[in-house]
Amino acid sequence: MTAAAAGVDGVPAVPAAESEFTPAPGAAPLPRMIAAQTAMETRTLLRNGEQLTVTLLIPLGLLAMFSLEPLVNLGGGSRVDFLAPGIIALAVMSTAFTSQAIGTGFERRYGVLKRLGATPLSRAGLISAKTATVIIIELLQAAIITGVATALGWRPHATALAFLTAPLLVLVGTAAFSGLALLMAGTLRAEATLALANLVYVVLLGVGGVVFPLTKFPAAARPVLTLLPAGALATGLRAVLAHAAGIPVRDLVVLAVWAVVTIGLAARTFRWE
Repeated sequence: MTAAAAGVDGVPAVPAAESEFTPAPGAAPLPRMIAAQTAMETRTLLRNGEQLTVTLLIPLGLLAMFSLEPLVNLGGGSRVDFLAPGIIALAVMSTAFTSQAIGTGFERRYGVLKRLGATPLSRAGLISAKTATVIIIELLQAAIITGVATALGWRPHATALAFLTAPLLVLVGTAAFSGLALLMAGTLRAEATLALANLVYVVLLGVGGVVFPLTKFPAAARPVLTLLPAGALATGLRAVLAHAAGIPVRDLVVLAVWAVVTIGLAARTFRWE
C-alpha cells in the first residue's frame, strides 16, 4: 500500500476525486420554488377550519338553504338557476378576498412575509404562488358547487360562448378581489383587516346580488350596486349561465377597472412588515 493510499498515521486518505469536490449551493429553479410554495399555501388553507368555513361551507349552506326553502321571492323560474351563479361569485369573493386578506394580514403581522422575503423566493414568486393557490381553491369550489347545484336541479341555459365567458369573468373577478385583499392586508393592522374583511364580506353578500335579486332594492340604488365587484360578477355570471346572454361587456369592464385600481394601489402601498 502506498503512502498516498494509507494516509498519515494509518488513517485512510480521501480519494483524489472526493478531495477535489466543491460544494455548489444555490436556489432551486423559480418554477420549482413557486410549486413548493403553492403546495404549502394550499395545504395551510385547507387545514384552516375557519377559512374553509368561509370559502366552502357558507356558500354551500346558502345554496342549499335558499334553493330548498322559499325564504326570498326570486321571481319566476327555477330558484337554483338564479342562485348557482351568485354562489359561484360568492365563492370567488370568499377565496380571493376574505380568506386572502385575513391570511396575508396575519402573515404580515407575525413576520412570515418578512422571513419569506429573505429566502431565494422573490416577491414575484410569492405573489405567483398565492395567485396559484387561489386558483386551485376556486377550481375545487367550482367543482363542488356545480355538483351540489346539479343535484339540486341546476341546468345552466348557456351557449358554448357563455361557457368560455364564465371563466373569463371569474378570472377578472379574482384579480379585482385579490387586489382589494392585498390593498387591505398590506396597509392595515391584522385585527383591522380581520374585522373589515368580514364586514365587507357580509355587506357584499347582502347587496351584491348573490342571493338577493338586485331588483329588490330601490331603483336609485341599483346602478350603484352593479358597480360593486360582487354585483358585477354575480350579474355577469347569471347573464351567461342562466339567461344564455352574450358577453357581458359592462360587467367585465367594471371588474377590470376594480382590478387595475386595487392592484395598482396595492403595489404602491403594500408594506411587508
